[in-house]
Amino acid sequence: MIGQEERLERWRLLLGGGPAEGTGARLQGTAAAMDAALEALYGGEADAGAKGAGLGASAPRVTRWLGDIRTYFPSTVVQVMQRDALDRVGLRRMLTEPELLASLEPDIGLVGEIIALSGVLPDRTRATAREVVRKVTDDLERKLSSRLRSAITGALDRSQRTRRPKHRDIDWDATIRRNLRHYVPEHRTVIPERLVGHGRRQSALRDIVIAADQSGSMADSVVYSSVCSAVMASVRAVRTRLVVFDTEVVDLTDQLADPVDVLFSVQLGGGTDINRAVGYCQARISRPTETIFVLISDLFEGGVEDDLLRRVQSMLTSGVTVIVLLALSDRGKPSYDHELAAKLAALGAPAFACTPDQFPGLMAAAIERRSLASWAAAEGVALTAAPQAAH
Repeated sequence: MIGQEERLERWRLLLGGGPAEGTGARLQGTAAAMDAALEALYGGEADAGAKGAGLGASAPRVTRWLGDIRTYFPSTVVQVMQRDALDRVGLRRMLTEPELLASLEPDIGLVGEIIALSGVLPDRTRATAREVVRKVTDDLERKLSSRLRSAITGALDRSQRTRRPKHRDIDWDATIRRNLRHYVPEHRTVIPERLVGHGRRQSALRDIVIAADQSGSMADSVVYSSVCSAVMASVRAVRTRLVVFDTEVVDLTDQLADPVDVLFSVQLGGGTDINRAVGYCQARISRPTETIFVLISDLFEGGVEDDLLRRVQSMLTSGVTVIVLLALSDRGKPSYDHELAAKLAALGAPAFACTPDQFPGLMAAAIERRSLASWAAAEGVALTAAPQAAH
């Protein structure tokens, strides 16, 4: 239980002071420093010109402020305050200062800001910007790579199992487990009635094509899809292609060895031509029944919608597994074009949002050709429903 004095102190920090706040609390020490950091960012609401007064345009002053908020607030709060600073006090122009970049708390939102401005970053800042982006991508790779690789390789193993394996392909552990009920005590052995094994592996058992919308609202999804694509590209049993698009289409497959290179090739913002991107990917699918196509977009189409629907229908008919992700992010429910999502669902390609933690399981289900509706139900993911037929 917190005491009355601490409770009043918290209310004073929340209300921001002034004659009308009513707590009468006087802040000292750490609480006073926290209040100063909050006032520098959120003070002066009534006067638009005063919003940045506490921080000013000085890079050293902003750097000190960033150090203060990391000292007094947890990292999740620091990230929120950084994003607010970007919006409220024109901190974007300060991203051209390497001293400031080095002081920022790296997170997904900051990477989006850096990538959006990558074309105008001066040379003196670019190296620092890459270091900030690399901190985030390395952290994401550590979190996602083990689960994603094991999910994919495990799914490929299961999907390639055969009941008539050659001797060299027998999975002896699985065979013994499957036939334990056929143990013969007098011979002290298991007589297998069914062998379990794997078919001979080719160079790539599945092709995975990811098309990621790089419009400004999809920044988080672009970051996650770049990292996930780079991880999957390191798995020899799958062949991964990454395409990003707005009104133009850019194939970044050759850069998947380094997700930082991928992200600095992205141009966030601009219009959206999903049909063009899907057409590009469709033309590069050579094994439809062994291909998983993942479209990551909020579906606000600026191209020819009817042609897009025909392309998706053609891909489904040819045997391609089509997955439409409205977002690959952990920011909650996304904004998207509900009408186009319903039309895609009517074709057999329901759209849904997916968190990075759920993505490995989704890819495993797709590789094993399991029902994505069943996977979504188990994960508590709501699929887009097809439109109801008129009565």
